[in-house]
Amino acid sequence: MLNLFRSKPDRADGHALVKALLDEVKRTQDRYLIKLEDSAVGRELLAASPETQRAFVLAAAAWLCQKESFFIREAMLTLLRRSLPFTREDVLALLDFSLHQRSSQSRATSRMIKVLEEYLEEHPESPEVRGKAWELAEAIEADHSRPEDRRWAARLRELADPEASRRLPLVPGEAWSDAALADIQAMDPATSAAWAALLTACAQAPDPQPNARWLKLAQERMEAVGFAGLKQAVLRWFSLVDRPRNQPAARPHLWPHDPDLLIDEANADVLRGLAWLCAGREDREVARALVALAVSAYRKVPQKGPRCPRVGNACVWALANVPGSEGVAQLARLQARVKVHSVQKTIAAALDRAAERAGLSRDEIEELSAPTYGLQEVGLRRERLGDYTAELVVTDTLGTELRWIRPDGRQQAGIPKAVKEQCPEELKELTEAAKSVREMLVAQRDRIERLFLARRTWTLPIWRERYLDHPLVGALARRLIWKFSRGDRAASGIWHEGQIVGRDGQPLSWLDDATKVELWHPLHVNPEIVLEWRDWLVRHEVRQPFKQAHREVYLLTDAERETGIYSNRFAGHILRQHQFHALCGTRGWIDRLRLRVDEEIPPATRLLPEWGLRAEFWVEPAGDVLTNDTNDARTYLYVSTDQVRFYPLAAPEHPARGNGDADRTGRYGAGDPAQPLPLEQIPPMVFCEVMRDVDLFVGVASVGNDPTWFDGGPEGRYRGYWERYAFGQLSEVGRTRRQVLEQLVPRLEIAGRCRIEGNYLVVRGDLHTYRIHLGSGNILMEPSNRSLCIVPAQGAARSGPQVFLPFEDDFMLSVILSKAFLLANDGSIRDPTILRQIEF
Repeated sequence: MLNLFRSKPDRADGHALVKALLDEVKRTQDRYLIKLEDSAVGRELLAASPETQRAFVLAAAAWLCQKESFFIREAMLTLLRRSLPFTREDVLALLDFSLHQRSSQSRATSRMIKVLEEYLEEHPESPEVRGKAWELAEAIEADHSRPEDRRWAARLRELADPEASRRLPLVPGEAWSDAALADIQAMDPATSAAWAALLTACAQAPDPQPNARWLKLAQERMEAVGFAGLKQAVLRWFSLVDRPRNQPAARPHLWPHDPDLLIDEANADVLRGLAWLCAGREDREVARALVALAVSAYRKVPQKGPRCPRVGNACVWALANVPGSEGVAQLARLQARVKVHSVQKTIAAALDRAAERAGLSRDEIEELSAPTYGLQEVGLRRERLGDYTAELVVTDTLGTELRWIRPDGRQQAGIPKAVKEQCPEELKELTEAAKSVREMLVAQRDRIERLFLARRTWTLPIWRERYLDHPLVGALARRLIWKFSRGDRAASGIWHEGQIVGRDGQPLSWLDDATKVELWHPLHVNPEIVLEWRDWLVRHEVRQPFKQAHREVYLLTDAERETGIYSNRFAGHILRQHQFHALCGTRGWIDRLRLRVDEEIPPATRLLPEWGLRAEFWVEPAGDVLTNDTNDARTYLYVSTDQVRFYPLAAPEHPARGNGDADRTGRYGAGDPAQPLPLEQIPPMVFCEVMRDVDLFVGVASVGNDPTWFDGGPEGRYRGYWERYAFGQLSEVGRTRRQVLEQLVPRLEIAGRCRIEGNYLVVRGDLHTYRIHLGSGNILMEPSNRSLCIVPAQGAARSGPQVFLPFEDDFMLSVILSKAFLLANDGSIRDPTILRQIEF
């Protein structure tokens, strides 16, 4: 064996080494040796001279062009990590080897790049080698390349032609890439070259996150552009990513999704690198641009899913690494806008990393990073623009208004002409701030509502700083009821006229810095106290950002005590699957769409780490393969509901077959690896909030809410269910709705034509008397009890009569009131589809 390792080996020696290695592999029991040190021949080869190792590499490359051996390939790649004395002919031979490989994985491209870098550093005048490198780059790009392949191809082009870095690695046809190409081509030569070098670095960014080497290179190249230049570019380009393409994209054969809705892979590489570069400095406008880019990248494309997750993930990484609090604040805003579970998980992980770096809890960093957007007081920002004073006012729980005050103190309708002409930049910033405030109010509302299950308390001074007196968050916190306790003394209170008062209107004067504060919940509160708070809100016309005083309370029923480990309270409903899936994302549940394929799908799940629990809501496809209950993507349109169960957080999941076959041998719970917890052991707050979510899913997504389903839907199969739900018993949400209407109806202009009767709001019109069901919103006409189908137009509930409601989140209540106003004046109805029904 040792005679193979001579001081001056030739190619024949290399082939002999390859044969010796193959013979040893055949003799061993392990045919898949991975490391050279696992082989006797390999150990001698590792200790051999560079010339011997060079001979082996060349022989292995020649042998691999004819045959295949995992071990020989790995041995060659191991030695190519070393600097070996390759000649011009050797480099050309290795490049030919890479060119003739059938797949990108077998090209050993990264090793070829290393060989080229070392050879060209010593032999810069090598046109034949550079030409072969360019040929390899073209071959890689001709494949259906991966992101790393495109990075390697870009580097090969740089090595083949040093001027290649001046070429822009952008594919035209997209609105943003066309704008970037035009912008850079219009620059002076030096700036244009700097941008080309920077975008080339972006195109070569590693996957999935930037490493220190790339960040150093990108930072060096960005210095020639400057942060101001980068900011100007990304504000313009990122805003165009969501625009339609300027030129149609080629549609690959048999692709089910529309390529015009996607981002070109090469352009996505550049966008990702640009997003990472934005992490270097805290800047509100850049952070907002990252959110806009992420929303566009995460937008779902039919039959594909998120448009370009890796660009969205790059934005999340950048926001999480922005210095200061702006990045975390914008992550909260993004979290409120994108409800895909995988994205929510990515954002949550980014927030956790940011909290760990700051040495704070996740809750604390979210509280401390809440932005103000220039609001000087709670819900108010004043700016002097020329002779006018602009006031940005939070008008309601989620709304804003720009008011303009003249020099004489009177308010002017509309933006003054002088402001438009003299202060365009200040006006633009103020308008964007108003939009940001509205979006952040939604994000903060969702965060505060999650506090019901977060087990969070504060001392009074910290609570005042982070909630009550915070310029933005305070606009929400001052509309909510809070629980105050000190020692054995406790009370609930709300902000009113400059002080914290109880439900009797009297100030809670005993509060001091030792007082503990938490978000008030009606569970375990005397019902009379809850009713007094509801009366107080209506009397003072305080609209809460979410249901709190009117929040439904769910307690264990006798039937649930009897079943013991599961609840059937919401079983047997038919839901629109896509609407149910979207609601799950909104409420923090994990859900997968059920497809007509043979796979196992876990139930809809909500994780409750603060309590060490997991809730499961079992649903399964409604329909079968013989019906038209799936769309073109083989996704079931409807699901039927079953049990609600609770498990320890770490307990195994319970997947079921997702194909909707009649024989469901894999039904949830079949051969349970873990037993569900008895419902009586579930903390009442957890049970209440989980059941409220499930009631929401049913109340919003049930086909029983749809008046067009009066015929029972597809082939009339669900007529019985529709009739039972559309005019059946009220759920907790429906009962709360009835209680609210009992307070509101006497205050309406149409009060004389309305009354509450059982489960209905009865409205007397000029032509008929109508019964509007308080659960589904469906309508019956007296005396024949014929169904009246009125489908509310999008936004109709918000554009109808302005009626005070004590909370924000009950769309059906707004629909019922809109229908009541319409039908009370039925003689004025002009809609032909409604007229045909009421004049029949």
